[in-house]
Amino acid sequence: MTVRPVSEKLRIVNDYISEMELPIEVTPLANRLGIRVYRAPWPNEISGKIQKDAERGGESGFAIFVNQDHPAVRRRFTIAHEIAHYVLHERKIGDGIFDDALYRSGLPHREEVQANALAADILMPKKLVREMQGQHGDEIGKLAEIFWVSEQAMSIRLGVPT
Repeated sequence: MTVRPVSEKLRIVNDYISEMELPIEVTPLANRLGIRVYRAPWPNEISGKIQKDAERGGESGFAIFVNQDHPAVRRRFTIAHEIAHYVLHERKIGDGIFDDALYRSGLPHREEVQANALAADILMPKKLVREMQGQHGDEIGKLAEIFWVSEQAMSIRLGVPT
């Protein structure tokens, strides 16, 4: 497998987001990037994992596993976070990156912050958030519902304390 440049993967992400209506569906985005997504029966403290997987990986050779018992909004953020690791840190994935419930993986803090930021950009594109704010104000619960994210994620996105 050849590693696609980050710029190419970001173009795919941005093109996908520009084509979608809200909420942004993350599993089809993963598929478009050549990644397959699976649910896994894990303890609550494990959120997700991305790994090279010759059998279960998509065209990219990668598969994402997400904790099947977490709420849907949590699974969506986990999938977006693992997509972000693929887009930004593919060469560092190695045998896999496990992310715990706080999205800590053993990668440097800076790379986890980058993955969280891109995950937020995927699920809550700034332009679309501003548009929805124009219609609904800063009503965190309503915006979280529209974007199908947690109120905590939307609060962080808006820079508003919960």
